[in-house]
Amino acid sequence: MRVLLVEDDLMLGDGLVDALRGSGYTVDWLTRGLPTLDALKNEEFAALILDLNLPDIDGQQLLLRLRKAGNRVPVLILTARDDLNDRVRGLDGGADDYLVKPFALQELNARLRALVRRSQGQAQARVQHGDIELCPDSHQASYRGEPVKLTPHEYKLLQELVFNAGRVFSKEQLEQRLYGWEQTAGGNAVEVHIHHLRRKFYPDLIRNIRGVGYIVERLAT
Repeated sequence: MRVLLVEDDLMLGDGLVDALRGSGYTVDWLTRGLPTLDALKNEEFAALILDLNLPDIDGQQLLLRLRKAGNRVPVLILTARDDLNDRVRGLDGGADDYLVKPFALQELNARLRALVRRSQGQAQARVQHGDIELCPDSHQASYRGEPVKLTPHEYKLLQELVFNAGRVFSKEQLEQRLYGWEQTAGGNAVEVHIHHLRRKFYPDLIRNIRGVGYIVERLAT
């Protein structure tokens, strides 16, 4: 999952980026609020982690502007404001969840997973696609009941395609989800990951639509 973090505290932000990447997320980080509007307008994220005390705009006002513009990205407010009125205002203003600093990383991870599940209409923690089962909390995959060993990037790529089964992704879109702004992908990294996934599961798992991109077909229910 690709997450956008908006946090102006450099020490906290740096620690969060490392921790979230260690938990398997692709993380992009902004220290100011207003650039968030352009980032969310031009690119896709599974979730936004938003501080309220930003140097250029109050996070609550930023959230109101996002929702007024019709942006439906799931938002988790992460702030030191622990007053009940602030919590109510944040949730009523369009946030999907509200977590007060200081916090435990395990709770942040659990809330992020639940938030994204709700946004995708998934009730269960495990995701089933035919004979493939994914467990986002442990980043494990199995095929026909047997565990399949995947690299972190292979797992993230498979999760993106399975969670969005029926949708075609261009190579550039997949690179954004896997690597974000700061990490560099090799010229054929996506193709290599797809080749490995087809070999570890089955050849027709990921279909290439020539000139358009890649898709995992939605299964009939």
